[in-house]
Amino acid sequence: MQVILMDKVVNLGNLGDVVKVKEGYARNYLIPKGFAKRATAENMKVFEARRAELEKLAAEKLAAAQAVAAKLEGLRVEIARKAGVDGRLFGSVSPADVAEALTAQGIAIEKSAVRMPEGLLKSIGEVVLEVAPHADVVANVTIAVVGEQ
Repeated sequence: MQVILMDKVVNLGNLGDVVKVKEGYARNYLIPKGFAKRATAENMKVFEARRAELEKLAAEKLAAAQAVAAKLEGLRVEIARKAGVDGRLFGSVSPADVAEALTAQGIAIEKSAVRMPEGLLKSIGEVVLEVAPHADVVANVTIAVVGEQ
């Protein structure tokens, strides 16, 4: 299925690109989330008429994400979890937990923005994670998992 991207999508393309994707990906994710529209002649005309407006919106989103990344860079967040004597957690720390801890510190982040390439955190210690509030903006945040009594 051919779609027009209405926003930058990681590993797919930039605003205004016409790309071919699998039908299910377009129908179930890209189109409902507003990231794309079907590449019909009518939608192409509408997109070209709104291109300047959409580019301005994309630039504003990027600027807002850079401001959030500036607040996040170098931040240290403590998350307390029950742990055994050997330092392993009873459970784990997930991206949702990290996003919740950052929101408690006054920086609203979605859980999908937290990148955990090595999986969930399952032991006490400090880990540097990447938080990507935008596809082009990445900040490093130190997460300190501490055991609670």
